[in-house]
Amino acid sequence: MAKTLETPKTFKPKMGKKELELLSKLTDAMGVSGDEQEIRQIVIDELEGIADDMHVDHLGNLLVIKLGKDEKCPRVMIAAHMDEVGFMLIKDDGKGIFEFRVVGGIDPRQLVGKQVIVGRDHVPGIIGAKAIHLTTPEERKQTLPVSQLRIDLGPGGSSKAKPGDRATFATKLQVMGPTLCAKALDNRLGVYNLIQLVKNAPENIDLLAAFTVQEEVGLRGAKVAAFTFNPDIGIAIDSTPAFDLPHYDGEENTLYRTHLDGGPAIYVMDGATIADRRLVDWLVETAKAENIPWQFRQPAPGGTDAGAIHRVREGVPSVSVSVPGRYAHSAAGMARVDDELNTLRLLHAALARLDEDILLRQE
Repeated sequence: MAKTLETPKTFKPKMGKKELELLSKLTDAMGVSGDEQEIRQIVIDELEGIADDMHVDHLGNLLVIKLGKDEKCPRVMIAAHMDEVGFMLIKDDGKGIFEFRVVGGIDPRQLVGKQVIVGRDHVPGIIGAKAIHLTTPEERKQTLPVSQLRIDLGPGGSSKAKPGDRATFATKLQVMGPTLCAKALDNRLGVYNLIQLVKNAPENIDLLAAFTVQEEVGLRGAKVAAFTFNPDIGIAIDSTPAFDLPHYDGEENTLYRTHLDGGPAIYVMDGATIADRRLVDWLVETAKAENIPWQFRQPAPGGTDAGAIHRVREGVPSVSVSVPGRYAHSAAGMARVDDELNTLRLLHAALARLDEDILLRQE
């Protein structure tokens, strides 16, 4: 960067009672792909009167603009997807028992016996299957396919839900010392961070905040949002799976993608995007200058909203930054409070150092 702006010293993210209440609202809410309205309303309530412009597009994205102080500021789109993996009811078998299918990437091996909430009224239910007493030795060797599982809402449940309703895990946010435990940390951590960035937006950029829909089923909302915003730079903020557990054979795990306590994960490549090297360098330089711990997210399958953003119009230089977390797409993920706060610190500090010359660098 030819000109470097001094990072404001007044923004010091914390995770106090007020912040935890907001994160709890986000993680506990229902927001399965294609039905993100509950999350969207939480964000609208938080940013009402703060944003310079805020509207919902035809696909359901919430598009928020916070303008900088100059007439011509870099236009930076930051996307955080509102949706989570979950389930859709597809058939009423009667007596409150519903056939369902998964929405997004979920491992069927960990579904039996999980408590769920169904529909916008959060009707309580459970994912059921035959008890072990009723299975044969051969059946016990096999993973039950989703087609053999049912969501049981109990007597009268057929009057409380219908095919097409979404369902998700009923897990509530817990704080276990330095650790956050909740469903949908992917990507309510990103949504939380983007809310905080809008509330504390640096004045040297036009912040184009896209709270996107349907990321878990194909990065759909981000494509539409990026076309609308037409930004100079795109950033996806997300949660990425940590692969930091020891190997069962006792050997050292050298195949990690990210690990807890390592700080924000900066992407160089994933299954959907090769990150713009200028933006990777900008983030790394900021982390070093601000003494923020960071790590590279090792190249692996999967992708973020950056995979859609960078291919819009004439192309948008893009990069992703994620909070590492364990047990993604399950009933309960885990992330460190410090990794969350350091991700927010890095994003804010990097934006405050950004100027129009960043894209003039040689790649």
